[in-house]
Amino acid sequence: MAQEKGILSINSENFLPIIKKWLYTDKDIFIRELVSNGCDAVTKLQKLSMMGEASYPEGETFAIHVTVNPKEKTIVVSDNGIGMTHDEIKKYINQIAFSGATDFLSQYESKSEEDRDIIGHFGLGFYSAFMVADQVEIDSLSYQPGAVAAHWKSEGGIDYEMSDGVRTERGTDIILHIGEDGKEFLDEPTIYAALRKYCAFMPVEIYFHYVEEAEETEKAEDETPKAEEQPAAEKTEGANGASEEDQGQENKEEEGPVPINDIHPLWTHQPSSCTEEDYRKFYHTLFRDGSDPLFWIHLNMDYPFRLQGILFFPRIANEMDALEGEVKLYANQVYIADNIKEVIPEFLLLLKGVIDCPDLPLNVSRSALQNDGYAAKMSAYITKKVADKLNDIFQEDRAQYETFWNDISLFVKYGCMKEEKFYDKVKEILLFASTNGGYKTLDEYLQANQEKNKDQVYYVTDEKQQVQYIQMLKDQGMEAVILSSRIDLNFLSFLEYKHMGKITFTRVDADIAQGLKEDGAKDEAKEKEMANLFHQLLHQPELKVTLEKLKSTQLASVMLLSEHSRRLLALKEQYQNQPEILKLFGDAKPEYTLVLNESNPLVQKLMAFLDQGGDTEKTKLVCEQLYDLALLGQKQLDSEEMGKFIARSNQMMEWMLEK
Repeated sequence: MAQEKGILSINSENFLPIIKKWLYTDKDIFIRELVSNGCDAVTKLQKLSMMGEASYPEGETFAIHVTVNPKEKTIVVSDNGIGMTHDEIKKYINQIAFSGATDFLSQYESKSEEDRDIIGHFGLGFYSAFMVADQVEIDSLSYQPGAVAAHWKSEGGIDYEMSDGVRTERGTDIILHIGEDGKEFLDEPTIYAALRKYCAFMPVEIYFHYVEEAEETEKAEDETPKAEEQPAAEKTEGANGASEEDQGQENKEEEGPVPINDIHPLWTHQPSSCTEEDYRKFYHTLFRDGSDPLFWIHLNMDYPFRLQGILFFPRIANEMDALEGEVKLYANQVYIADNIKEVIPEFLLLLKGVIDCPDLPLNVSRSALQNDGYAAKMSAYITKKVADKLNDIFQEDRAQYETFWNDISLFVKYGCMKEEKFYDKVKEILLFASTNGGYKTLDEYLQANQEKNKDQVYYVTDEKQQVQYIQMLKDQGMEAVILSSRIDLNFLSFLEYKHMGKITFTRVDADIAQGLKEDGAKDEAKEKEMANLFHQLLHQPELKVTLEKLKSTQLASVMLLSEHSRRLLALKEQYQNQPEILKLFGDAKPEYTLVLNESNPLVQKLMAFLDQGGDTEKTKLVCEQLYDLALLGQKQLDSEEMGKFIARSNQMMEWMLEK
């Protein structure tokens, strides 16, 4: 054909700047768009062949080749797919793409930054090339018999030239002449990392070629690396966590080139054909985690929507690890993004895994996706599969489930509070560690302690700090559950709401259980006398002091902080950095109650000492010591308090020796 020139019609002079700013948040995404377009071209040819509408030589292998030449400042993406004619380039590049651009501008120009955040907008994918290139060329030869190669060139995406091309074999070359905005992608590790990030599992084999300058090549031949050394590309890990070494990229001459991608990733296999070793190997390769996952869920659904994937439950060394989940979203094996909560239930983002959703509508903003019917159904399906897996493990091997609980409890509790349907499915298998050892469900705990606790669930947050309270319960055949995670305060409030009026959670140092007290009337006059004494000697008129006859004689004093007061203070601390909310709490302060154990010999001697008109100095020291001993069960003494406590202890021991 004769050479044709023209200006690409678009009703905005700011088209490319807008594309760069709003359509794609990361420049490296251009490699995803161009390579995935090449994969689409191969797939279309294969489908036409199956329909009898196209043919290619028997045994032909399909591949995408990405070639980087830093000297010429070019990146070439080549495929041997369906190819394009002159008319198809006009239709798909000049007309449709820019028609899509016009729609894009009209939809997103006036929207907020949040709504401009696009997951993927493949209708404009080709033009992502101009994010890094000053000039882009297309050289393509269609599969159609008698087709003539077509060449297209554009400077900056504003005007174009078309003529006959030079390609002699079916397929398409996209040639990017890299500009200043994309020069970092001429660096081998950078472009290789982008390829591994987006293309590690694309369905057509991808080969990477880096053209060294002649003088550097000659020098490299003279300085052959030792066996243990590797080229830069082989050392580079992509953002998806897999390294060249993991894919077997030795590039040995005798073995021939090796693709950088796995065209049949594990999630595309039938679960029945996968071994435990397959899952572990895939997990280690993808997430660079040295520990084995606890277990996994292989998702495979065809109707009413297509969804594949694998979710792994990782081992959690500490609570912070649970905040570092990573669920990768793919569409037809093309990487889209990590942790897209509009598709994947938010609580599942604490896990690690891959989700491939071919039916996901990618050409919309996240705000629209959030209301999409497919996305909601996918989220519900994934939630159900996770809950079913947990129930299966619990029913089939309770002992194994208990060994998992410390690692998965944070995820399960968070899921219960975030997803009503998830809670309904797992509420019977929520476990609580007991101060008596082992685990119990909530129903099991209530049944075991029904006679003494009734509908009260006692809990501890720090077994060492609250050991004296735990021992009091144990002495009377009672137990508490251990709730030591940061999420537990919210979780127990959630459970109380779900069992409205039926159960309450009380920390062991919030109240003295009735089962720990001796029967009989209280000496109210003596209690008032002791309260006045402590108020006067400690100078704490607001301190509540009670006298109780406990069944245990070992403890002289116990400090209580009511459950209501404790939760109020915890919420106040939670909103410490939000002044407007903080105002709602007013001047909330801890309201402690000092319980003196009338059954304890020391308290008995103190009361007798007072009845005999005992020495005021000694009385003051004993009262201060009883107060601090009780306070130690609630919190750590500060440095000044601890200093006084130690000095006072020494003085009291001296008195004992004097006798």
